[in-house]
Amino acid sequence: MTALPDRNSILYQIHREKLSPSVTTLIAELDAYQNALYPAASNHCVDLSGLDNDNLILMVVRDRQQNALGCGALLLQPDRAGELKRIFIQDAHRSKGLAGMIIRALEQAARDSGHYFLRLETGIKQQAAIGLYEKHGYQRCEPFPPYSADPLSVFMSKRL
Repeated sequence: MTALPDRNSILYQIHREKLSPSVTTLIAELDAYQNALYPAASNHCVDLSGLDNDNLILMVVRDRQQNALGCGALLLQPDRAGELKRIFIQDAHRSKGLAGMIIRALEQAARDSGHYFLRLETGIKQQAAIGLYEKHGYQRCEPFPPYSADPLSVFMSKRL
């Protein structure tokens, strides 16, 4: 468990966890949200349940009652890069800084694992997410494997 160094640390904590029913519920909410925005061909959702836990870091934000409010994942790549995936905060808990807390926790986990270059793919209709990533130093880049150019995608990267 990582204690948070800001005012939200009293109200929220981030835990590194394995996939659980509460996280699966969050991801189902994210999938429903993205499925409403994008056609299947442009929806690049990864099924976390099929991934090797050695290559997956999953962070979950919980409140004092241990309710899962948001999540984010880091897929560690053999080339010492990582890909941010599945960053999601429930609607009722947005604008509280939780997504930024997830990003910072995933970036620290990447550093701790010896991964110093992070990438992500998001959709053009998710302007709040794009703004969040830019605020945290991510810059637009070209598509990276396994993705190809998609007019509905935005690709971003950051060197830690």
